[in-house]
Amino acid sequence: MPTMPAVAVTESLPITNPNSLVDVDLPVPTPGQNDLLIEIRAISVNPIDIKIRQGAGTPSEPLVLGFDGVGQVRAVGEAVEDFAIGDEVWFAGDRTRQGSYARYTLVDHRVAARRPGTLAAASAAALPLTAITASEALCEHINLGGDDAFLMVGGAGGVGSMAIQLARVLTQGPVIATASRTESDEWCRRLGADATIDHHRPLAEQVQQLGVEGFQGILSAYSSGREADFAEIMAPFGRLVVIDAMPSLNTNAFKPKSLSVVAESMFTRTQFHTSDIAEQGRILARVADLVDTGKVRSTMTKCLKGINAATLREATELVESGHTIGKVVVEADAW
Repeated sequence: MPTMPAVAVTESLPITNPNSLVDVDLPVPTPGQNDLLIEIRAISVNPIDIKIRQGAGTPSEPLVLGFDGVGQVRAVGEAVEDFAIGDEVWFAGDRTRQGSYARYTLVDHRVAARRPGTLAAASAAALPLTAITASEALCEHINLGGDDAFLMVGGAGGVGSMAIQLARVLTQGPVIATASRTESDEWCRRLGADATIDHHRPLAEQVQQLGVEGFQGILSAYSSGREADFAEIMAPFGRLVVIDAMPSLNTNAFKPKSLSVVAESMFTRTQFHTSDIAEQGRILARVADLVDTGKVRSTMTKCLKGINAATLREATELVESGHTIGKVVVEADAW
C-alpha cells in the first residue's frame, strides 16, 4: 500500500513541545464515491486546529489536522462528475475526516471548488474556511444588503478580514470593524472598513461618534459578556452572529428590540450531512469569482515553507500568540 508524509497529533501537548506535532507516514487514502483525492499545495492554520489539538488527549491513531487547503485533484470517486484529474481546487475540509496537514487528503466534491486563477496557491489557501464562515454569517444568517450597517467585532482576524471584504460587496451602508492596535486599524481599513472602534472599550459612545444609528448585523469573534453592549448599538430586529463561545448567554437585553442571535459553525453542513451540503462548494466558487474580479484579496500575511512538523509547530505558535493579523499559510515544498 502506498504511503504519504503527514503531520499528526499523537498526544495533546503544548505547541512548544517538539512532540506536539510529529512527522508520520500514513497510507494514501482511497476516495469514496463522492470524494476527491487532492495533492496538497498549500494549507493554513486556524484556531480550530489549535482547539482540536489541545483537546485530543491520546488519539487511538495519528490525528491529522488541517481544514484549509489548495491542491490538485489526483483521483475522483465514481459519483463525481464536476471535477477531473488535474483540476486545481480549494476547500475548507470536514471535522469528521483526516485533514490537510498531509501530502494527500480526501474531500467531498460538494464542498470544494476550483480555486481562483489570479492567486498563487499559498495566497488562496488563506481563504476557504474564513470565506465560508463569513458568507454563511452575512448572507444566510444576517441577510446583509441594501444600506444595512454592519459591524465586525475582531476585524483583523481571519474571519474578520474576510467578512469586511464580503460586507463591502453586499451593502452600501457603513462597514465598521473593531481593532485595538494601530496595525489592526490600518489592516481593516485597507480591506474596506469605513472606520474602526475599540472592542476593549464600551461600544455605544464610539458608534454614536461615527453617526451610525444602529447595526442591522454584527458578526462577533469576541462575544462573551457583551449582550448589553451589543443590544445598545443594534437596530430593531437586528441579527447578531457569534463565532466564539457565549457560555452564559443572557437574552434579556435583546428582547426590547426583538434581536436574533445565531451561533455560526461552518462545519455544520459536513458534520450533519445536511441536504444543502453543496452550498459550501457554491460559496467557494462565488468567492473565487470575487477574487478573480478584484473584489476580494488574499488575507495571507505570513507564508512558511514546508508541510512538516517543525514548520507547522512554528505556524501554530504564531496563531496561538493571538497577535497575528490575517492568516498564516504553509506552502508545500516539492513532495
